[in-house]
Amino acid sequence: MSAIDRVRVQERSLGWHERASERIRQSERVRALFLAGPGGLWLLLFFLLPTAIVFAYSFARRGPYGAVAWAFTLENYARLFDWLYIRVFLVSVWLALLTTVICLVIGYPFAFVIARSPRRWRNALLVLVLIPFWTNFLVRTYAIMLLLRADGLINNALQWLGLIDRPLSLLFTPFAVVLGLVYGYLPFMILPIYASIEKFDFTLVEAAQDLGANAWHVFWRVLLPLTLPGVLAGSILVFIPSVGAFVTPDLLGGGKVVMIANLINQQFLTVRHWPFGSAISFVLMAIVLAATMLYFRIGETRRI
Repeated sequence: MSAIDRVRVQERSLGWHERASERIRQSERVRALFLAGPGGLWLLLFFLLPTAIVFAYSFARRGPYGAVAWAFTLENYARLFDWLYIRVFLVSVWLALLTTVICLVIGYPFAFVIARSPRRWRNALLVLVLIPFWTNFLVRTYAIMLLLRADGLINNALQWLGLIDRPLSLLFTPFAVVLGLVYGYLPFMILPIYASIEKFDFTLVEAAQDLGANAWHVFWRVLLPLTLPGVLAGSILVFIPSVGAFVTPDLLGGGKVVMIANLINQQFLTVRHWPFGSAISFVLMAIVLAATMLYFRIGETRRI
């Protein structure tokens, strides 16, 4: 076989390999499209499309009898600068931050105890954390109302012990709302922190102690930085649903504690001002998105 024939054979072989590789790539693209298609269609129909509709509503006007008048305006967003609505946003963010901090203070030691417990007890403790999920959230909220009302268990116990003369006003207060939020979302803080602590190499603690570090320095400089991903994940999982909570402030706040979700519900169902309710919804989405971006930014900084 001459050199020219060998070159031609090599070219045909290369061309066959290229065609085969292209067919494989096309097959992989079709398979990926087939697998991602149903999920993408679901997101398009039930997330992106409704979000786009609400976004369009936020620039419209309120028509007669609660109808939507399609006239472009920024009035709905400008109205949010009224102190009445700014206060609602500040209260919502403050209560969500307070809930997150309390869940962190309670959840971190609890997660640490679970992670350091003998393996035969670990699963039982995790089940105790998950038990609240077996009961409907609304039922749990009503249970807290029974505990906090004037003739509830807490006031009756305090009066029986002689600590108070008359019932305390516990229900329909910010305290009741925060208590309900902490009770509802505490497991979301415990589980991510537990996952981080379980993977932690405790020989690093022994090394720090051998170098003269006390318990505080061991926690602050060794344990906390290496379990920070779990802390950040738990914080974002608690903060996001807390800032957009509706049932808890509605029932435990009794209309005296108004959060963003309650304001949105009021605009859509009571006032029937859908454009303004849509604008509030998008501002709430912006707050949630900012919190999520901050979480990922801090996570990337810690990895670097």
